[in-house]
Amino acid sequence: MNAPLLRQPLAIRVAVLEEAIDRARIGAFVHDCPGGTPFHLPAWSAAVARGCGQRSHYLVAERANGEIAGVLPLTECRSPLFGKALVSAGFGVGGGILAEGTAAVAPLAQAAWELAGRLGVPALELRGGPLPGPEWTSDSSRYLSFVRPIAVDDEAELLAIPRKQRAEVRRSLTFDLDIATGCAPEDVAAHYAVYAESVRNLGTPVFPRTLFSEVLREFGKSADVLIVRHRGVAVSSVLSLYWNGTVYPYWGGGTAAARALRANDRMYFELMHHARERGCSRFDFGRSKVGTGPAAFKKNWGFEPKPLTYFDRTQEGASPRDANPLNPKYRLQVALWKRMPLWLANRAGPWIAKGLG
Repeated sequence: MNAPLLRQPLAIRVAVLEEAIDRARIGAFVHDCPGGTPFHLPAWSAAVARGCGQRSHYLVAERANGEIAGVLPLTECRSPLFGKALVSAGFGVGGGILAEGTAAVAPLAQAAWELAGRLGVPALELRGGPLPGPEWTSDSSRYLSFVRPIAVDDEAELLAIPRKQRAEVRRSLTFDLDIATGCAPEDVAAHYAVYAESVRNLGTPVFPRTLFSEVLREFGKSADVLIVRHRGVAVSSVLSLYWNGTVYPYWGGGTAAARALRANDRMYFELMHHARERGCSRFDFGRSKVGTGPAAFKKNWGFEPKPLTYFDRTQEGASPRDANPLNPKYRLQVALWKRMPLWLANRAGPWIAKGLG
């Protein structure tokens, strides 16, 4: 009979990410809440806001006694090419509603929808989390997640990799490649050069360099760059996050020279070793689109794909935002971008990519 008296009303507010106490309270909640990811952390929202110039609106649901019951990090993405949307979390692969139980889910979703209306934003996208409500559309058909444990040592890790991919990793170990990790400006510069060439070759625009710098600054010792060099030249590189015992290799790629050297294979194998030394026990290979080469590559490493469920809601009369480069309508643009001079792609890419979210 007393149970209803124990249920406290919830208030929704926008967090002040400049305040250290607010950040610390939210960070502790995300750390302890099942389903929390680095993309739920205030550090991610702050880095995205500064790195891409997109506004952050971090919603917090609190009980009457001040305890946090749920959070929803939102990025206000505005692009002349891809339209306007509130995205949770911007530039992340996760970051949907994170809550203890179900009481905060509907209030957070409704608050986000009302915020979108006040901002004049026609689309709202939530990446993961519980179903926000019956008005939302869910999609589990586009993206896959790849996560598995890290083995106890290098030899066990090799045995955990399926035979064909294991042979590629063993071959990569025969090449004269140097491995280094760091967060210094020169590390960021080397990583960005490799990553920019990699995404240009795939036909997609590169993110602003400031996004990488700000993520590294915000995450501090919980992020770094691992670089593979051949004869002093960087050929593969990955920027990773380390959080709650899991390593998240997030932005990685290789130059044209990386393929013959098996540098990408070496890079991820060395990252598993590096993450193990940092105390990590899980390797989150991130998301990939269904039916793509990156998805096949991760499966070859022994990662079992699991569907990711995203939710969206669009204002009546508006079309859902579509920034998926696999959409056939972008086929010509992708083909042209692959042939674009690297200096031009690096100049034009950030202007386009910062609006993708």
